[in-house]
Amino acid sequence: MKTKTTLMTGLALVPMTWALATAAVADPVTGTVSDSSATRGLQGAEVTIVELGQTAIVGADGTFRFGDVPAGVYTVRARFAGAAEQVQSLTVADGGTATLDFVLSPLAVAGSGEVVDDVLVIGQRANFLSAISRQRAADTVQTVLTRDAIGQFPDQNVAEALRRAPGINVLNDQGEGRFVSVRGLDPNLNSASINGNRVLATGGDERAVALDVIPSELIESIEIRKSLTPDMDGDTIGGSIEIFTTSSLDRRRNLYTASIEGSYNDQNEQTSPKGSFDFVHRFNDRFGIAGGASYYNREFATDNIEMDGWEEDGANAYAEDLEYRDYDVTRERYGATLTLDYRPNDSTQLYLRGLYSKFDDTELRTRLIFGFDEPTSTTANSATFDSADERIRVERDLKDRREVQSVRTLSAGGRTDAGAWRFTYDLAYSEADQTEDGSIDPIEFRRDFENPGELGVTIDYSDLRMPTYRIDFGQANFLRASDYEFNALELTTDENARDREFSARFDAAYDFQIAAGSLEFKFGGKARQRDKELSFIFDIFDGYDGDFTLADVPGVQSYGLAVIDPIPGLIEVRDFFAANRSRFERNDLDSAFASNAESYTADEDIYAGYAQLRFENEDLRIIGGVRVEHTETELDGSRLELVEEGAVRNGVALADDTLFITPVQFDSSYTDVLPSVNIRYTLADDLIARFGAFRSVVRPSFGQQAPRFLIEENEDGERSGEFGNPDLDPYKAWNLDATLEWYFAPQAVLQGGVFYKSIEDYIIAAEFENGVFNGIAYEEAVIPINGDDATVFGVELSYGQALTFLPGPFDGLLVNFNYTYTDAEGEVLGRTIPLPTSSEHTFNAVLGYEKGPLSLRAAGAYRSGYLDELGGDADSDRYVRSHFQVDLSGKYRLNENVQLFGELVNLNDATYTAFQRGPGRDRLLQYEEYSWTAKFGVRLNF
Repeated sequence: MKTKTTLMTGLALVPMTWALATAAVADPVTGTVSDSSATRGLQGAEVTIVELGQTAIVGADGTFRFGDVPAGVYTVRARFAGAAEQVQSLTVADGGTATLDFVLSPLAVAGSGEVVDDVLVIGQRANFLSAISRQRAADTVQTVLTRDAIGQFPDQNVAEALRRAPGINVLNDQGEGRFVSVRGLDPNLNSASINGNRVLATGGDERAVALDVIPSELIESIEIRKSLTPDMDGDTIGGSIEIFTTSSLDRRRNLYTASIEGSYNDQNEQTSPKGSFDFVHRFNDRFGIAGGASYYNREFATDNIEMDGWEEDGANAYAEDLEYRDYDVTRERYGATLTLDYRPNDSTQLYLRGLYSKFDDTELRTRLIFGFDEPTSTTANSATFDSADERIRVERDLKDRREVQSVRTLSAGGRTDAGAWRFTYDLAYSEADQTEDGSIDPIEFRRDFENPGELGVTIDYSDLRMPTYRIDFGQANFLRASDYEFNALELTTDENARDREFSARFDAAYDFQIAAGSLEFKFGGKARQRDKELSFIFDIFDGYDGDFTLADVPGVQSYGLAVIDPIPGLIEVRDFFAANRSRFERNDLDSAFASNAESYTADEDIYAGYAQLRFENEDLRIIGGVRVEHTETELDGSRLELVEEGAVRNGVALADDTLFITPVQFDSSYTDVLPSVNIRYTLADDLIARFGAFRSVVRPSFGQQAPRFLIEENEDGERSGEFGNPDLDPYKAWNLDATLEWYFAPQAVLQGGVFYKSIEDYIIAAEFENGVFNGIAYEEAVIPINGDDATVFGVELSYGQALTFLPGPFDGLLVNFNYTYTDAEGEVLGRTIPLPTSSEHTFNAVLGYEKGPLSLRAAGAYRSGYLDELGGDADSDRYVRSHFQVDLSGKYRLNENVQLFGELVNLNDATYTAFQRGPGRDRLLQYEEYSWTAKFGVRLNF
């Protein structure tokens, strides 16, 4: 009933807006704003009809439009950061369309009178000016990152570029930015779109988008929208990351660019190639084509240590499991975009846009693994183990995994202007997938040392990040490869994770004048039909017909943190398995369990409609309305019960371990009403205040709600399980933002703001004992549940300026600094916890220099530590330590068409550390180091 009432209220706004309209006949005013070099339109420029107090924002194609201007003579003003303001007179007659074009020139450099024609569109300063212009003109609280007119993006990786924005925390994978956290919140609480359509998750379980899949060379700009309006999808709590590719009609002339690059990784001393090509070609003013292609083959290494199973021995602590991991990684990225733009007449523009990106990740990993029982003795910083007292298990294994991820988007649509009406429409298809075919993950060789004198080991924990081992006796036994017998081989014969979405969107807007200013009524709807599936075929081999030891497949380590030889060799394992596959003995039971444990399908349909009013005069802009989203889901999975031999089932004791598989299905539907309001008020000519309030919803990840019920039952009938929860409610949040932006100089901004979020039903994985879930009894279980309410409070500060007022040569300096404080906490099972992945402090600092052909930049990014995963109690929670990374880059233009560039990434060798907090001392869970990477190359543009 509530939903119907809200929809009726929204529809009632239609006749109300007509009643407010004036009787005067009005006509549209259109025009363009471009830079004086005639390279491109100046998106984000503000064009104001002074007498009416109406402001139009210049679009990506450099055009602006006023839909409803009564006949008369007006003063029209155009502004863009770093450009000289321009004013023109305009006469609007009855029954016609008026046009007006602006060409803006850069301001002269203070004290010198120097004007650089391309400063508005090329280089660091151009990126900065475009960003603050679009931010200033925006309806909502947002941050913008842009590419310049010759195709240069501030960073060469989308996730790395986002790291520079206020409130952004990038979560790394193997030292490379992958997932993006906005304002310290879980990446699953963000949304990401390409050209207005959803980017889907390549992985099988999450909604979070791995942005390292998308090469930055294919991107024109990125907007991080932190408050929502009714015409936007409502599934964001952290932020909406909007990615845009290039349109041919966005530029005034053709452009062709190419870059050739190499990168050198210090960790593995390998050089990797990279290349890209981009183009914009306008056949005429009506039709054009734009696109590009990118290729990157990166080889790098990671040294890793992991520990688990921390136990207490009196006042001391020791770990039952210690792993030394050596990673050698090859990541190939292929990407391409293509856009066709057609303007059949002055009132209609059509497009066809496509993007394809492929991420081919080959990960080779060797491990030395210690498995300990109780120690012989312990100290505050060490533990000693003796095979005479308890078994010491040593494993040496190899993982040979190739995972291929791809993203595809295709959309067709356009915009039509009809007098005071504006219609936009879009049909889109998005697909993301992740596949594996024949990965060995892992092949394992094992020896158990169980007798006196066989092996003694002491582990030194005094350095939290890098525990060391010492062989006290039994060195020859420990190193003898022929004593390590084949134990298991897990083969990912096939993984197919696929996520697909069809969407259709239609919007209509009508502009008219009222006495107090201009008013726009906008309404529309969107349908999204999404299906996601995850299926596996695992073949697990735990026996071999004959003798097979580590000595048959010897390898050589490249690991830098400890001696882990002898280890399996990659080529040797591949060749041996190919030649002897028929002799490996498959464990049918374990293979069936593993193959069915992860598989599921999910269908999710979302139908949305909204009504929105936008009021504006010279000082005030208000956008308010309501969005309604109805969600229908259908989930299919399995109940898997692996029951041990001797357990009783239906009154009969089982003669063998037995797997019972029962298909299950769950359906649900719900409706969310999402009101919002955004206010922008000009307190003074250079001072803007904003306020935003909106309701939003984030649906549970598919992995959390998939009905995968996994139970293992021993012969005594004790049952432990890991369950998905199809009854999860979505996250729901009220979001408040208030900011103040001071544009105290033509090329500067100082801003501050506060934000507050009240989140209901946030989701956390929790451990339970002795209960029943969906009719399944258990003694121990891990289940994702809806927690109690959570709150997020934060402060954002940002300062950026081109220091052109300084005397030469210092007038080429640019500075950018931002800081975000986030206090995010919630209640779960009687505990108050910080929300996972929520960093309390985040800051970015950039010092740039650009003058003549030279461009230099130093960038530092910091995020404080955060809770990564919730354990059974506070002592077993997983935390990640703070991270600070320094990057340097330099560019030099040899001439108008050729530029040399270089970059040093992670110059300070920032590392990754995850740990538990006690009791007594911090306890290592994971440590990784990556060293630095140097990039160098040449860029050509014509």
